[in-house]
Amino acid sequence: MNTNLEKIDTTAQAPVTEPERQYYFMARAREHVKALEERLGRKPLCCVTTFGCQMNARDSEKLAGILKAAGYEMTQEENADFVIFNTCTVRDNANQRVYGRLGVLNGYKKKNPGMKIALCGCMMQEPSVIEKLKKSYGFVDLIFGTHNIYKFAELLTASFEREGMIIDIWKDTDRIVEDLPVERKYSFKSGINIMFGCNNFCSYCIVPYVRGRERSRNPEDIIREIEGLVSDGVTEVMLLGQNVNSYGKNLENPVTFAQLLTQVEKIEGLQRIRFMTSHPKDLSPELIQVMKESKKICRHLHLPLQSGSTRILKAMNRRYTKEQYLELALRIKREIPDISITTDIIVGFPGETFEDVEETIDVIRKVKFDNAFTFIYSKRTGTPAASMENQVPESQVKEAFDRVLKAVQDTAKEQAGRFQGQIMEVLVEERNENDPRLLTGRLSNNMLVHFPEDISLIGKLVRVSLDVCHGFYYTGRMVEE
Repeated sequence: MNTNLEKIDTTAQAPVTEPERQYYFMARAREHVKALEERLGRKPLCCVTTFGCQMNARDSEKLAGILKAAGYEMTQEENADFVIFNTCTVRDNANQRVYGRLGVLNGYKKKNPGMKIALCGCMMQEPSVIEKLKKSYGFVDLIFGTHNIYKFAELLTASFEREGMIIDIWKDTDRIVEDLPVERKYSFKSGINIMFGCNNFCSYCIVPYVRGRERSRNPEDIIREIEGLVSDGVTEVMLLGQNVNSYGKNLENPVTFAQLLTQVEKIEGLQRIRFMTSHPKDLSPELIQVMKESKKICRHLHLPLQSGSTRILKAMNRRYTKEQYLELALRIKREIPDISITTDIIVGFPGETFEDVEETIDVIRKVKFDNAFTFIYSKRTGTPAASMENQVPESQVKEAFDRVLKAVQDTAKEQAGRFQGQIMEVLVEERNENDPRLLTGRLSNNMLVHFPEDISLIGKLVRVSLDVCHGFYYTGRMVEE
C-alpha cells in the first residue's frame, strides 16, 4: 500500500474508480476507528478467523490488511472489538461450525455492546443461510459474500455510519479488483490469486454456485504483484485458483497456465513456485514439460482424484475416466521422478458400491500418493448429487472410508521414506510448535522437516540432512554448504 490515507479528503465525494474508492473509505473508516480508540482509551482490536481453503486464507490476508490500515490492532482472541468470520461451505459441517461459533460471539457482544461482528465468504452466498442469519442471528452487523470482498473498506465504513444489519450479497461478478492492503501471515511466502471462480460443476460441489464463473487476472498484473512481493522479501509464492489449469482461457489475449508459469519463473529473486488446485481434465503435456524443466517450480502436485471408479466419476461430472487419470498420474511420475503427488478422495458418493471403492483403492496403490485428503461425502443442498437416489448408508460408508484411509496411509508411508538419508533444501517456516528447540521447514515436495537451529534462519532456504522419517515428517540436522 503506497497510498497515504492521511492525505485523502474524506469530505469530498467518494471516487468512482477502483481501488481508489476503497482507499477513500479506508480513510473514512480510519476516522471512526480513531474515535473508537479515544472512547476505549486503547487501540481497538480485530480478529479475522478463516474457515476453508487457501483461497479463503488469501482473502483473509486482504481483510486483515484493510482492518490494519483502518487502525485496528490484530489479535487471535475472538472477544475483540471487530470480529470477522471468512466462511467455507464445501461441507455442511463447516456451516454448523460457524453457527456454533456465532453463539459464542453473541455472549461476547452482550458484555461488549460496541463489538462489531461480520461474516463473509462462500457460506454467505447461500440464500438459505442469509434467511437464517436474519431470523436467528440479528446481532451480526455486516454480511457480504465472495464477489465483493474488495468492497470491505466501504462496507466497514457503512457499519459505523448505519444502524442495523448490513447485507451486501452479489449473485455474480466479472470484476477483479486488486492492489489493496494485505497483511501477510508470513513475510517470506505468499499466496497470489491468479483467477477466481469455477466452470466445472462437479455434481457434489457447491463452489461454482458460490464463487461464480471463472475469471482470470491479466498476466501482467500477476507478474507485477509477484515482483512487488519479491522486493518485499518473499522467496516463495503459491498461485491460487479453483482450477489453475484452466487459467487464461477467458482473457482477451488467451494465455495458458504453462505460459504464465514460464513468465513467473523469470522473476529475479523468486526461488520457489507452488500452485493449487489442478483439475486432471485440464492438465496439459505443456504443463508437465514446464514443470520438468523448471528450477523453481516445487516438486509437488495436488491432483484430485475423488474416485477411482469411472462409473462414479461420470456421476460426479469429473469428465475423465479411471484409465485417463492413471495414465496422466503415471506419466507425470515418469517425467518427474522426484515429484510428490497428493490428492482428494470422496467416499460414500451416491450409488457407490464395494466394487467402486475397490477401484479407488486400486488407483491409490498404482499411483502411490504421497498423501490424500480423504472425505466422507457430504450432501450439499443445491447440488445435483444431493437429489440423487441410492444415498449410501452410514455404516457402509464408514467401512469403506476405513479401507480407503488404510490404503492411503500405507502408500504414503512408503513414499515418505524414499528420501531418508538424503540432503535436501528446506524453506524454514517457523519455530516448532511442540518443541521450541526445533525449527520447522518445508521441502520442495511439501513435506515437513524438524531440526535444531536458531530462529534467525526463519524465512531462509537451508540444506538439511533427512536423518529419520516419522511417516509424514522428517527429523534431521542442518548441513553447511
